[in-house]
Amino acid sequence: MIELYTSPTPNGYKASIMLEEIGEPYTVHAIDLAKGEQKTPEFLAMNPNGRIPVIVDHDNDEFVVFESGAILIYLADKSGQLLPGEQKARSRVLQWLMFQMGGIGPMMGQANVFYRYFPEKIPAAIDRYQHEGRRLLGVLDAQLAGREFICDEYSIADIATWPWAVTHEWSGIDVSGFDNLQAWLQRMAQRPAVARGRKIPERVSSRDATKAGQGIIVT
Repeated sequence: MIELYTSPTPNGYKASIMLEEIGEPYTVHAIDLAKGEQKTPEFLAMNPNGRIPVIVDHDNDEFVVFESGAILIYLADKSGQLLPGEQKARSRVLQWLMFQMGGIGPMMGQANVFYRYFPEKIPAAIDRYQHEGRRLLGVLDAQLAGREFICDEYSIADIATWPWAVTHEWSGIDVSGFDNLQAWLQRMAQRPAVARGRKIPERVSSRDATKAGQGIIVT
């Protein structure tokens, strides 16, 4: 059994989508970021960086995994799904996973901060991150030309990237002209496991704190 600590954020969605895709039973704990629950001593004992998501694998001596990309790799290896075993194919998927982790996620995250949340509007910062976010989504659009998924076969690269790319409007990033990207966003949204996994953190977070703290079994 996997225990998932998460919140309704792009990184949080990755873990629940992956768990839904591989059919792994799991329990969910809602972490209220606004209340700072990710900074409690109990949570920091699992992830010293104080970020969601985190999983605990009770089938493997209560092994703890933090960082969303590491969680995807761990669950792929555990289940034997969504990450090729052949060296070159595996490397391609991991390259695009790192492209999301090191590029799309951080740039769109900063775009969100300066475009939506920062109390002072700083045009230079907003333009910087929106333009870089669009550039990176353009790279993704080019990769998707003639492909159904990022690395041809559906993989953790798609699971990692979709929750961020689909929020482009929230980041103020225009994706006009990126037809391959837009078609892929729709294909991803139509996958039943993606739709279910996208709703899990929000559904759990909407429950009262007592129930959320007990964990909710999802099958």
